[in-house]
Amino acid sequence: MRHSKTPGATSGSTEAQVAPDRVLVAQIGAAHGLRGEVRLRSFTAEPMAVKDYGALQSEDGTQTFKIEALRPAKDVLIARLAGIADRNAAEALCNLRLYVPRARLPAPEDDEFYHADLIGLAAVAPDGREVGTVQALHNFGAGDLIEVKLASGASVMLPFTKAVVPEIDVAGKRMVVDVPADVSPGSGESEAG
Repeated sequence: MRHSKTPGATSGSTEAQVAPDRVLVAQIGAAHGLRGEVRLRSFTAEPMAVKDYGALQSEDGTQTFKIEALRPAKDVLIARLAGIADRNAAEALCNLRLYVPRARLPAPEDDEFYHADLIGLAAVAPDGREVGTVQALHNFGAGDLIEVKLASGASVMLPFTKAVVPEIDVAGKRMVVDVPADVSPGSGESEAG
């Protein structure tokens, strides 16, 4: 199985990032309690590691947040952010995506990739035919999936495994995708359906 290294998505999906020098690592959810804590969805391989990357920046780069305290909860983390002291301030941050400069992230190991590096790659068949473009990576609990937008405009979801994605060339901006026979790369329709 291929390993997608987050920052990316451990549940749900990751789509294109804002700038190539910043990587999405978390998203703030609802307020938690009355003292300014927030629910935090971490996209790091180890969810608690999100605090190790230092100050997190908002998507537009105008706000910076330091995690003062972090604890696990059911399906999310609970975070106390510096300067956020009450529920109203916490509620104002709901759905805010948080980024870190790429330079703060460790280099991926062999056969490990950051989601941000895969999104936008050309997807080509083993014989070199263009299949489409990688739009997003998803993980709904049963393993990573790549979403490929086909030339027709339709999208297909493919397992992110060595069998389906035998080659990735991040520097060359392409990945080889062995599309299953029941998927027609030209139309995005399943030939069986």
